[in-house]
Amino acid sequence: MSERKFWVDSYLRSKLSSGEKIHFTLLDPDKISDLSKVDKVAELTVSEGTDAFLVGGSIGVSEKDVDELVVSLKKWGLPIILFPGNVSGISKYADAILFMSLLNSDDPYFIIGAQVLGAPIVAKYGLEALPTGYVIVGYGGAAGYVGRARPVPYDKPELGAAYVLAARFLGMRYVYLEAGSGAPEPIPPKFIKKASTVKGDSVLIVGGGIRTYEQAKEVINSGADIVVTGTVVEENTEKAREIIRAIKKK
Repeated sequence: MSERKFWVDSYLRSKLSSGEKIHFTLLDPDKISDLSKVDKVAELTVSEGTDAFLVGGSIGVSEKDVDELVVSLKKWGLPIILFPGNVSGISKYADAILFMSLLNSDDPYFIIGAQVLGAPIVAKYGLEALPTGYVIVGYGGAAGYVGRARPVPYDKPELGAAYVLAARFLGMRYVYLEAGSGAPEPIPPKFIKKASTVKGDSVLIVGGGIRTYEQAKEVINSGADIVVTGTVVEENTEKAREIIRAIKKK
């Protein structure tokens, strides 16, 4: 087993304990074939204050793709956290991994099967595991379809809160509410507020459908600790700039 210093969890929690909110820039290896584009996205998001890179995708991702993207991000000096859609999304070059269980999947593979297959690889590479309850909400996108999830309806915040409580009681230090890549609208403020009231010491991550300054503000003001943006970062750099500024209060 490789020996590394685990630091990503303490880095994130230190920021949160000081009153900051956190932004993750999500990059999907399947959507970025030109690594020169990665440099442009990274330069913009780092200059605006993004706190970490999240690397992963639901389909079309090989370990080679992930390795190349992670290595290309190293020079920016921020934590690189894996967001794996399957065991092929694990890279030895990353700093940490969202070690996720898709809690509302109908397929045991995505609840515990993939985790059993991936755990020895995570240990072998010495990656810092961030135990995460992953919950697909609303639209769901490719992640919901591939993961065979039953998305929690936007108008059922009490059900979302129950999932957050379950993740917390299972000892998961992070809970990720995911509307899906390219979702037509983000998770409603009422849904996030309900989840935030029961999260306890768990860190609440929210992503999917966040495309404007106002939407990012709503998500943060509703109780999210970390906001993830991916599609908008890849498609519209000016919108990405606005979103990060909303989260970092610039």
